[in-house]
Order: sequence, then C-alpha cells, then structure tokens
Amino acid sequence: MQTFISHDITRLLHDWGQGDRDALEQLIPVVYQDLRKIANGYLRAERPGHTLQPTALIHEAYLRLRAQIFPEWKSRAHFYCVAAQLMRQILVEHARKRRAAKRGGGQNVSLDEAMIYSDERAPELVALDDALTALAALDERKCRAVELRFFGGLSLEETARTLGVSVPTIVRELRMAQAWLHREMTANL
Repeated sequence: MQTFISHDITRLLHDWGQGDRDALEQLIPVVYQDLRKIANGYLRAERPGHTLQPTALIHEAYLRLRAQIFPEWKSRAHFYCVAAQLMRQILVEHARKRRAAKRGGGQNVSLDEAMIYSDERAPELVALDDALTALAALDERKCRAVELRFFGGLSLEETARTLGVSVPTIVRELRMAQAWLHREMTANL
C-alpha cells in the first residue's frame, strides 16, 4: 500500500474514533481490497457457490465494525487485526450453527488447514477458535501474534512492529504458538 493511502487510512480511523461516522463510510472503499484479501484467505479452499462468499463475509464484518461506538484504533494494523478477528468470529459462529456431526477423534490438523473454512472443516475451525481462546488466557502476546500474522495477513515485520518486539522474537513466538495450538487442537478433535 502506498504511503499516502496509509496516511489517509490512519486519518479516517482517527476521525471515526472521534465520532465521525462518515469516516467509516469513506474508509471502507479505501480498505476494501485488503479486507477482501483477508476474506479470501479464510475462504480460499471453499467450493464455488457456497453461501459464505468473501463479499458476504466482508459485509457482515462491516456491519459489526459499524456497530462499534468510538473505537480506539491504535494503528492501521490494529484495524486490520480487528477486522480479521471479526471475520474469524463470523465463520466460527457459522460453523457452530452448521455443525451437525460431533467432533471426530484423533485427527491431525495444521493451523493453516484449520483456517480454511468449509462446512466439512467446521469442527477444525471451532477447535482453532477454542485453542486460540485458551492460548490468549495463557499468553496474550502469542495469541495476538497468531491473529496478526495468520488472520490479519501482516508480514513478520509488521507483526513485530505492532507488538513492539523484534522479528526473531515473533518468529520464535509464532513457532511456539503453532506447536501449542496444534497440540491443543489435536487433543480436542
């Protein structure tokens, strides 16, 4: 993204946080392609014609963003992280509603595989959400690193900068978080 666009996004986020509801309306077209990239990441393995398309996911996230009153955005990266978290919540809610079968046993699931949404993968998505909730209670920064990197689509450098740590620290914490999440998810499926 170009610098002037980042500046515009930051200004619009600040204005929105100060109560300017029109700023959100101006912001969405500017960030739409980035939000679409995040939504496509979640839905990349989905079969064609599925009811949850990237546009629907973005619109649902938009409605939830719009419902926030005077949000305190720390940065552009913070906004994208929140948008990604909202999309994750939407998919998990959908998965919980659609899940008819009980969780199977003894399945191995990677973090990348669990992030791919489909009705067949609903138990893995629910397990990932449960594992992330448990990780947040254990180590908030590792959970935020996972959310920023995998759900928010931030680079290692952006994730490190957002969390105020070095890139090697992020690499180490992501490796530890992924191992912990894998173990937690495998135990609960």
